[in-house]
Amino acid sequence: MKGLRCGTSNCEHNECRRCMAGIIDIGSNGVCKSKVKREGGELSQIFANYEAAPEADILDNVDTVVQCSADCIFNVNSMCGLEAINVEDGLVRTKCMTRKKS
Repeated sequence: MKGLRCGTSNCEHNECRRCMAGIIDIGSNGVCKSKVKREGGELSQIFANYEAAPEADILDNVDTVVQCSADCIFNVNSMCGLEAINVEDGLVRTKCMTRKKS
């Protein structure tokens, strides 16, 4: 999946709302299990986004493998069958917001 969108406010893999993890794991309840909190927290995230902004078009071409164990209509043999998903901060955890229960 190219240019996976990530709206978490504090993840080491998030650069300019694109996931740079390479492989992410969406758990059974849709939670992103690959999230790694940034040293420096949300302020560090703001600086990382600012630094990556000029390269945003290049970041859209980064390939990310999405492993998925969620009860979702897009789950195909434990892999996400979509071309793009959106991962965002929820009230308690970071989740795949594109998930649709089967």
